[in-house]
Amino acid sequence: MTNRIFICGDSTAASYNPAETLIVGWGQALAEILPGTEVFNHAMAGRSTRTFLEEGRLQRLDGALRPGDLLLVQFGHNDASDKPERHTEPWTGYRDNLKVFVRFARERGAVPVLLTPVCMRIWKNGELQDTHGEYPAAVRSTAEEESVLLMDMYRESFRIVEAVGEAGSRALFMNLAAGEDPRYPDGLEDNAHTRRAGAERFAGVAADWLRGYGVREDK
Repeated sequence: MTNRIFICGDSTAASYNPAETLIVGWGQALAEILPGTEVFNHAMAGRSTRTFLEEGRLQRLDGALRPGDLLLVQFGHNDASDKPERHTEPWTGYRDNLKVFVRFARERGAVPVLLTPVCMRIWKNGELQDTHGEYPAAVRSTAEEESVLLMDMYRESFRIVEAVGEAGSRALFMNLAAGEDPRYPDGLEDNAHTRRAGAERFAGVAADWLRGYGVREDK
């Protein structure tokens, strides 16, 4: 089994400079949880399936992907954006673009894995809200249609956030009180991006799935 993992995705999976921000993407944390596994994190903030492909970011993996490598593909936050340059419809453009990633991996002997997007921390009247509409279902449908491995990060992240509750889940995301960190003197309310605690919880979901698949953790 492989110990090489490539990630294509958006800001929720991306890697960040700790000197600049408290944001930690789950892909960044995954390399720390699986230290014997090579994780090549190509996730980039602000990208949808559409913009990731239009910018040629997938093609940068050409020559890098080897037979047996895993290509993890997770988008949705920006595909759901109302910005026209990012937006895709869940049952048309979004699914079509996911299939491009699948074909790219298979043509190089790599193994594609489709991931539903991680949930956002949006609570209303004490209940955690669905934040991604039909996009998770579109990923599941594409995985079934294409006979692709599926990692249901939306379902698992929703379970985690719901279990720790409205107050407890603040520590998983970029919710900061004024003066809590000098980089955010006025505080911050960001329920989409995780800090380390959240990234580690979500990366733990991915790591457990990968161990079940058979990813090696030895050097």
